[in-house]
Amino acid sequence: MKRLALVTLSVVLAAACSRTPEEPATTAIPPAAEPAPATAPTSPPPAAPASTGDANLLGGHHWLLQQAVDAKGQRIEALFARADKPVQLDFNQGRINVSNTCNRLGGGYRLDGSNLIVSDLASTMMACVDKKLMALDQEVSKRLQGTQAAGLTADGSLTLTSTGGDVLTFRGEPTAETRFGGPGEIAFLEIAPESKPCTHPLVPNRQCLQVREVFFDANGLRTGAQEGWQPLYQDISGFTHEEGTRNVVRVKRFVAKNPPADAASVAYVLDMVVESEKVGAKR
Repeated sequence: MKRLALVTLSVVLAAACSRTPEEPATTAIPPAAEPAPATAPTSPPPAAPASTGDANLLGGHHWLLQQAVDAKGQRIEALFARADKPVQLDFNQGRINVSNTCNRLGGGYRLDGSNLIVSDLASTMMACVDKKLMALDQEVSKRLQGTQAAGLTADGSLTLTSTGGDVLTFRGEPTAETRFGGPGEIAFLEIAPESKPCTHPLVPNRQCLQVREVFFDANGLRTGAQEGWQPLYQDISGFTHEEGTRNVVRVKRFVAKNPPADAASVAYVLDMVVESEKVGAKR
């Protein structure tokens, strides 16, 4: 089965100046931090009020839900339906996007002094088998929409406090743009269904993704592809390969400044899965 996503003109034009994936010694992308384990509710550290000057800080980080308590200090269990993937907020040019829920949620936001004001959130229409995960969308929406008192703690966390007394605490993780100091370059990679053994100086018996760059026209139609498959000696941050599945992904490609001698000079970060097809594993 295929899932196709519309490729916009601006993205396609950005991909036109892309380059062939280079062979690094090892991945240049640090592993993502493990989600914080569930603990008994504790009082969050004091937070300084956020202000309109904090918009750049909000947009420069992914915000992962770390703690949520109600007015009585009780943990709000309904917000932790996915222990492995906490609810994540991303702020970008007046838009707030919510991920790691059943559906992706999004809407407008603005900072008014120390208040974060979020408009009604729109949602994709995917159904989830897990009832707790299905209910997560509503639980998140009703707590984010409207006006929240926003604060930034000394440890780099974001706290949102509702008029009803719910306190949500998010820890910030720098975005790739923040880590690499720029917007990166858009490219499209087709990933073969099967990975293959590859020679790696630091990782014995490594399996490498087999990739080739693909190109699209202004209408989003595929116009060509790089000849032959090439091993990718590093991971694509945010992407998990499933053997037997062919994917076309849109990635952001970053040049690492002054990488260590044993690290790659180019890093790849997943932006979107454009196409996915289950073709079956080889026997």
